[in-house]
Amino acid sequence: MNGNGRPSRRTSANSRLGGAVLAALLAASTIGSVPTTASAAPEQDRNGTRVASNVMVKRGQHARTTAFVAPRTGEAVLTLTSRAPGASWQTEGSESGVVSVHVDNRYVTDIVIPSDQATARSFTIGHLTKGVHTLRLQFASDRSPSGVDSARLSNISVRVHDENSEEGLVLRHSPVMYGRNVADLGSRFQSATTDTPLIAYHEVLPATAPGHRILQYTIVWSNEDGGTDSPALMARWGRTTDIEWAYRVEVDARGDAVPGTGVYQAANHQTLVFAGTREGDRPLLETCTSNNNMCDEVDDPMRFSPSTLEALPAGAAREHQMDVNPWTYPVMAQEMLREGQIESPSDPATVQVGDQRTYLYVAVAHTATPAAETSAVGLAVGVRLKGDDTLYTSDHDVPTSSVNRDGTAATTVELPAGTRQSDISEIVALRRPIQETGATLTVTGISRAFLLKDDYYPDASFVDVSGSRTLTQEAPTAVLWSANG
Repeated sequence: MNGNGRPSRRTSANSRLGGAVLAALLAASTIGSVPTTASAAPEQDRNGTRVASNVMVKRGQHARTTAFVAPRTGEAVLTLTSRAPGASWQTEGSESGVVSVHVDNRYVTDIVIPSDQATARSFTIGHLTKGVHTLRLQFASDRSPSGVDSARLSNISVRVHDENSEEGLVLRHSPVMYGRNVADLGSRFQSATTDTPLIAYHEVLPATAPGHRILQYTIVWSNEDGGTDSPALMARWGRTTDIEWAYRVEVDARGDAVPGTGVYQAANHQTLVFAGTREGDRPLLETCTSNNNMCDEVDDPMRFSPSTLEALPAGAAREHQMDVNPWTYPVMAQEMLREGQIESPSDPATVQVGDQRTYLYVAVAHTATPAAETSAVGLAVGVRLKGDDTLYTSDHDVPTSSVNRDGTAATTVELPAGTRQSDISEIVALRRPIQETGATLTVTGISRAFLLKDDYYPDASFVDVSGSRTLTQEAPTAVLWSANG
């Protein structure tokens, strides 16, 4: 072991197994009388080692165990397609089926499966040495809502990234999250029914020391039971999921953490130095507030380790990661419906959140000048429809609900029920002074605009425009896009 508890890189040679021993382990890898569809000789492809093609796990039945071969020592990612028959994040008592995953008898993650629709997922499963390992999948009866009794996992594969690769560096420092068990917000397994972590991603930020970098890890939760209210989330952030950075650390040119630089987002959005337990270089954090801030003391029984390999592209809104994982939109909408947060019938004249399929989802890039005035002047987006004189606005004409942060930001505009893309005539930018200082806004484009389909999945974006428009106190509006060109 090295000084931080990680296996030494020199141990990989000691993990080699002879062909006869390997074959015997693979042949004996299935539990008792439980059948498996795993191949006796796992396939290798560009996606990693194929572990199994189709596995069903059921309430009250034995776990399913199979062997797989790590072709190298490094940081591993488990990829699979999951669905849980009868599960719907919208239905109380049947919100999800939960599968607990162990590798070599080491608990690595829970998988909360919120749908009976097949969904591709990826999870970080830690440091593996070259050679044979076992994967155990069990339906977690204690933490699965009573209305769901099984889960089906398919296309299961494990890919091991070299320790010295960029992917290995990102995975090596990625946080492990434990669930939330705030007594006033539900059961000790509340992460199986509310505010569940959906996906994670990373960003590489500059550091002052030559050769150093800062790794920042962000989580997308299905919602937040506290913090910003839902109408403000839709107006200022363009969604009702909760997106929060969780952990940040500076690494040197070797990829080792610089002592004292590991920090996490704590209650009340404080940035605190991490002082908790690590698995190798991975910090153990727990979701411990109603708005999904973190603690570095862990006592929750549920564990989450979504893959952090996805990177937020430079200049993109954080919501881009939802766009490339479109299954997160139905989950977002279903939680709002189950919790009774959707106005019915929808009315774009009110600030209450209507049917989330009636909104235009927009991402707009802009900056304030001078930069110090960003908080004083916000940006709203307006939409005009063909044959309708109403200007529908993202902030419902409430300046404090406008977007007042520089860069590319997502927002939404509520429209009358039944509005289609072809009904939209114009998209305009609106300068919203929160405190009039004379600051200007420069809008440089729309990177995406779409409606949700009947199944709550995003439709294709129909807008991608660039070009500078300046909004001033004297000229506070500008057309960004027109159906007439």
